Amino acid sequence: MQESAHGRIITIFGGSKCGPESQEYQDALAIGRRLAEEGFTICTGGYLGVMEAASKGAREAGGRVLGIVMNQFRSEPNRFLTDKVATDHFYDRLQNLITRSVGFVAMRGGMGTVTEISLVWNKLQTGVLERRPLVLVGDCWKSVVESLEKNLVVSGDDVSFIDFAGTAEDACSIIVERTRSVTV
Repeated sequence: MQESAHGRIITIFGGSKCGPESQEYQDALAIGRRLAEEGFTICTGGYLGVMEAASKGAREAGGRVLGIVMNQFRSEPNRFLTDKVATDHFYDRLQNLITRSVGFVAMRGGMGTVTEISLVWNKLQTGVLERRPLVLVGDCWKSVVESLEKNLVVSGDDVSFIDFAGTAEDACSIIVERTRSVTV
């Protein structure tokens, strides 16, 4: 099994506009902390909102935090990263966020988050990635996925690649349990 130099990696996706008062920020903070305590390296897109919260939680727990950043962005990455990988293109960034990881957690976000989830989900569905957890945290996701099933060609088998978690603790439990046998 290929491991990172700093342990198994979990990528956390979510909105950059989610502030410290939001449930998504608080969930990401808790998830980053708990998964770092479990020995995982946390990987994010490296900037604000959910990415910052997950990074902060992991660092406060003494964990490693990998940020996959974009050279095209003018803003600075968040201060909680321990390691950075700079990319020139969005697809390279997405590939780095995905291919390094044994599991994925997503909080509510915008179109970037939808893009990230869609690509992971498609890679799992088509067998490009071996099965690993894709955990969607929060109440919003079930109705989003139900809408996809209703309006697109998305089957129950497709949905079986997703886990839904109501809380940060539920998401962490799923990740810990379901990544035991995942290799990258």
